[in-house]
Amino acid sequence: MAKTLYVGNLSWNVDDNELARLVGTYAEVVSARVVTDRETGRSRGFGFVDVPDEASESVISALNGMDHEGRKLTVNEAKPRNERPRGNSRARGYDSRW
Repeated sequence: MAKTLYVGNLSWNVDDNELARLVGTYAEVVSARVVTDRETGRSRGFGFVDVPDEASESVISALNGMDHEGRKLTVNEAKPRNERPRGNSRARGYDSRW
């Protein structure tokens, strides 16, 4: 079984392969994906990596807070999508009263 890890504060030039290489130093990488902006295709500065369950804690310990390309990485276990808070539509300029 694999665990999905969140990797944040990535440099803008890190792609899927670079993320897999970085984590692959510490564990087998099942998959790695950097999240990109839909319109521009540019990295959004974070990604997700799937690693075997037994390796997840050692990857988190090794990479969380590590300096990579001048940025301190944030690495933790990813939260399931349904646990994320929804954005406030008013904050985006939409008002439901109209």
